[in-house]
Amino acid sequence: MHLLVIRTSSMGDVALTTPVIASLREQYPEIEITLLTRPAFMPFFYGMPGLQVFPADFEKRHKGFLGIFRLFSDLDKKVKIDHIIDLHDVIRSKILRWIFRLSGVPASVIDKGRSEKKSLIKGKRKVQLKHTVQRYLDVFARAGFPVMPVGGPFIIPPPEDFPKEAFIAGMLNIGVAPYAKHALKMWPEEYMTRLLAMISKHHKVKFWLFGGREDIERMEAFSNKMPGLAIVAGSHTLSEELALMSKLDFMITMDSANMHMASLVGARVISIWGGTDPLAGFGACHQPDEFSIRIPVEELTCRPCTIYGKSKCKRGDFACMKWLTPEKVYERMINLKII
Repeated sequence: MHLLVIRTSSMGDVALTTPVIASLREQYPEIEITLLTRPAFMPFFYGMPGLQVFPADFEKRHKGFLGIFRLFSDLDKKVKIDHIIDLHDVIRSKILRWIFRLSGVPASVIDKGRSEKKSLIKGKRKVQLKHTVQRYLDVFARAGFPVMPVGGPFIIPPPEDFPKEAFIAGMLNIGVAPYAKHALKMWPEEYMTRLLAMISKHHKVKFWLFGGREDIERMEAFSNKMPGLAIVAGSHTLSEELALMSKLDFMITMDSANMHMASLVGARVISIWGGTDPLAGFGACHQPDEFSIRIPVEELTCRPCTIYGKSKCKRGDFACMKWLTPEKVYERMINLKII
């Protein structure tokens, strides 16, 4: 039996396939798996036994409608697929499934729970929805492969990528990822500066600043406000970043890919939430709920107002983040015995 698993974006969602694939490999070692994803995400799957990663070239060879047919041809030449596990369910994967179906290959497809998520942000049902990892597990179960999740860490970088930077004994090494793709997920920058200053006042600490390459200019400006920060983005590969995360005392993040990556390499993660909420099923994997810091929905009933952050504050005052002061976050960290 050879499964084709499809998940090509976004970064955090691809990273969240690792607990599922790792569990599947342990419990069904006889099954062969090919994962279709983007080349940039291959470091998530380093050393995972029995897994082939097929890096699709969506920029050139596999771009557009005709590119999907070339993608099918390339996959068909490489491996004999018996069943498709579609963890993405977008136009590209729908077309690819359809082509495979013409060859007699069945498919099992993710239920993204769109109606449940719509009810959540409209305020009709403020309940915990299935985590994305569970939705992935459900697809494998429907395909005939029920999986019991195993313990992590789930992303294990190669030994040569572990940090060469010195971690000084007796000093806290804290990762900081202050940015996210959308504004409703970002804590005010001055709040983060104040929080780091509070931590520095009471502890010997080195901060490691993570983010996307598109954030480098902002990170350089941010580091000028807080001397002693080490900017990781731009100077490290993704695999090196993952290895560095795994050695941190803990990580402070927004609702972002960095949150998921840090959790999956086994780091403790304090995540800060605004317009989005873990209720939607995208919380940090294997982290205590108390590590997700947000204004309770009972206190601020407009939360969550978005699933992915693609919106504007309907109140106009960004209360979900501005009410969450650095003092409150610092107090929570003390109560959790993080610091």
